Amino acid sequence: MCGIVGFIGNEPVYEKIIKGLSRLEYRGYDSAGLAVIENNELLVRKCKGKVADLQNNVGSQVLGSTIGIGHTRWATHGVPNDVNAHPHFGENKNIALIHNGIIENYASLKEALIGRGHHFVSETDTEVLVHFIEDIRDSEQVSLFEAVRMALTEVVGAYAIVVLDQSNPDELIVAKKSSPLVIGIGSNDDYYIASDATPIIEYTKNVVYLNDEEVAKLNRREGLTIVNIQNQKQTPYIQELELKLEAIEKGGYDSFMLKEIHEQPRSIQDSFRGRLNLKQGVVKMSGIDDHEERWKNAGRIVVVACGTSWHAGLVAEYLFEDFARIPVEVEYASEFRYRNPVLFTDDIVIAISQSGETADTLAAIELAKEKGAFIFGVCNVVGSTISRATHSGAYTHAGPEIGVASTKAFTAQVTVLFQMALALAEKRGTLSSGRLSRLVAELNSLPIKITEVLKTNEQVEQIAQIYKNRSNALYLGRGYSFPVALEGALKLKEISYIHAEGYPAAEMKHGPIALIDENMPVIVIATEGASYEKVVSNIQEVKARKGQIIAIVTEGDKTVKAMADHVIEIPRTDDSLVPILSAVPLQLFSYHVAIMRGCNVDQPRNLAKSVTVE
Repeated sequence: MCGIVGFIGNEPVYEKIIKGLSRLEYRGYDSAGLAVIENNELLVRKCKGKVADLQNNVGSQVLGSTIGIGHTRWATHGVPNDVNAHPHFGENKNIALIHNGIIENYASLKEALIGRGHHFVSETDTEVLVHFIEDIRDSEQVSLFEAVRMALTEVVGAYAIVVLDQSNPDELIVAKKSSPLVIGIGSNDDYYIASDATPIIEYTKNVVYLNDEEVAKLNRREGLTIVNIQNQKQTPYIQELELKLEAIEKGGYDSFMLKEIHEQPRSIQDSFRGRLNLKQGVVKMSGIDDHEERWKNAGRIVVVACGTSWHAGLVAEYLFEDFARIPVEVEYASEFRYRNPVLFTDDIVIAISQSGETADTLAAIELAKEKGAFIFGVCNVVGSTISRATHSGAYTHAGPEIGVASTKAFTAQVTVLFQMALALAEKRGTLSSGRLSRLVAELNSLPIKITEVLKTNEQVEQIAQIYKNRSNALYLGRGYSFPVALEGALKLKEISYIHAEGYPAAEMKHGPIALIDENMPVIVIATEGASYEKVVSNIQEVKARKGQIIAIVTEGDKTVKAMADHVIEIPRTDDSLVPILSAVPLQLFSYHVAIMRGCNVDQPRNLAKSVTVE
């Protein structure tokens, strides 16, 4: 949610701010703004709309400044408009602040500030925060750095902030708690600040990830200073980025989403590179090997996640129970943290998040840690908060995912979870060596098979043309394919705004069958496997009520092909790997329907990529 950037150096920063905001626009695109200091004047430009709208209305005054901040917004407090856009001023309009997060106690702070003569123009919690900082600075006669630290000792909520002071054009103040923030360290006293590394990688690979409740001062003359909110000095830990600039460009594709769908052969291979041992027919994962006894003696696995990651967790439930014979529960992180869950010290909690910054998942991690559970993180972003908050973990290595609707993140997560289940099964002795070797070999063949599935793109586009104007869709699957039905329905909802629901196929006659008529497309994952005959029966039930069937089938299938209106064939694979292959045509279907309806597939309305607020 929300993207923030800040730059301080020896060159004009305007172009860097605009480019940085464009790269962060997947985090929010309701409004955009920037603030710079030029000729000792604090200049703020902001507007409703996208970064391009800001760029068209910025004027020439801000072009020469060598210090500035920028923001692209996903609205929480206050509707998207020019006034609620960031940056926000203090009472005296000499400091400006940008913010990602939510200040939960803003109402009580605002009431107290109004009592002290402050006036507010926006509906945002952010404006309250900048007034509060200014009030402390002026009343306590302290530096802005100290005022920010003091203010944050009284703030409840989540924040990543950057503060710009008109009276000090050589300094930026930043702080974070539960929202991501990274500081890039360049040459010649240049500093770069951003919500993630994408705006920074063009200029430096040396970064510092702030920890929660840390405040940093970036000063041209004094360098980088970090303290925690208890005013204890912290030593910066400088890391080198692994991200490559070309990974965050479209690379000739019309959209990031289409690019990321087509990257899946590579992203899946990267997800098991160095982990598969084909000769021995085993999987090696250091995050499990280093804590072998904990995994072998676990009484239960609890998966916590949100959205698409939750669907990957549902696949994991089948995998771990099938392969490793260990009970699994899958929880929405947002519900888990509020229902006083029962956890034991021999539980393993697997937290799944593409960004590694999901607020609800982070809160679930902290709750589980308090109860003594072992926490294992599965995420994509190196250096993310979840990767640092967990006891152990595994990166998916899928590479940056810019499209808001997850595609390669889902298949990479399932790939990693599949490997985890195999590794645990081998340690617990619950799979024969023969089956383990076959599954390892089958996983190794996936990139080639996904390349084959991507060749159905033109066929999927033709099917999308037929159904692009339907108002509803039903997705059905059984066993391993049930979570894929949920994920397929989510993709269609997210980017095309068509109402869609996913169900276990057998549950259709317990209610959803009432919706079936000649206008209802029903997308069924009907690959050969343990429940194939049952799914065939479900298809017959739909056809008897004039429903229109789009079926994902195993290559060479004749039975379903004779009944369905459309079939999309995928290569034969083990039942447990069908979710990865079958997800791809469902992604393509959603993509083409959305494009035909004139939707922005990379930036669907009301959504943002990284959900860092509740």
